[in-house]
Amino acid sequence: MPNALSLHIGLNEVDPAHYENWNGPLLACEYDANDMKQLAKLQGFTPSQLLTKAATRKAVTNKILDAAKTLKSGDIFFLTYSGHGGQLPDQNSDEPDGVDETWCLYDGQLIDDELFYAFGRFAAGVRILILSDSCHSGSVIKANNMARRTFDPERRPRVMPLEIVQRTYLAHRKFYDDLASDPKLKDAEDKVNATALLVSGCQDSQYSMDGPFNGAFTAMLKNVWNGGKFKGDYRKFHKVIVSGMPSEQVPNYYLIGTANKAFESQKPFTV
Repeated sequence: MPNALSLHIGLNEVDPAHYENWNGPLLACEYDANDMKQLAKLQGFTPSQLLTKAATRKAVTNKILDAAKTLKSGDIFFLTYSGHGGQLPDQNSDEPDGVDETWCLYDGQLIDDELFYAFGRFAAGVRILILSDSCHSGSVIKANNMARRTFDPERRPRVMPLEIVQRTYLAHRKFYDDLASDPKLKDAEDKVNATALLVSGCQDSQYSMDGPFNGAFTAMLKNVWNGGKFKGDYRKFHKVIVSGMPSEQVPNYYLIGTANKAFESQKPFTV
């Protein structure tokens, strides 16, 4: 029996001491993490969880790296994130749009290159499934457009507003520039030997919406999964989720690392 570990991250707010007096209130991210933890447990994973104040940069990174040390070829790691998405200037010229996408953890942003580097610590043959119910705007212009829109408080987007993106970066510029320019992160996505399958809540140019009980993406995923009654593989799972989502929020399907058709052809959440 393969070893199966999971980590479920949900932040209903962030630390205003780091994010320049912005606490980024959301309603349903902890609910998402709780529901994904329960799903994982029922599927045979050994789950762990980090909620809001516990979801720090160090805690999240350590949990992922600990899993990388434990899992071997054929094993699986299931990672979920619900919270705000952010962005920082690209320092190593590996982003066509000039920005790195981030997860807004409680005490600071985790850069996508840092995630790719962590995935690169997993052995070849390990399956990594990532579900990210957050926004990852593709450019500052897109974030700027978002910042000028008005949303229902219970349907707010999970994205850091442009003015907070700028203020947070400028207040911690050396910290983030040093992180993003670390040579070990250069082309980190290309150095992943495991297979990482990411299903995200929206396209780069769109917004993942919060809700009263779950994020829109997580709610639809749960509906399609239907307590395990879903029949099909990961691509079909993604396709059916997309069919139930509004046109302004279309979940993405993205592969990182070594191709693994057997993984993709499994029923979702198979250990």
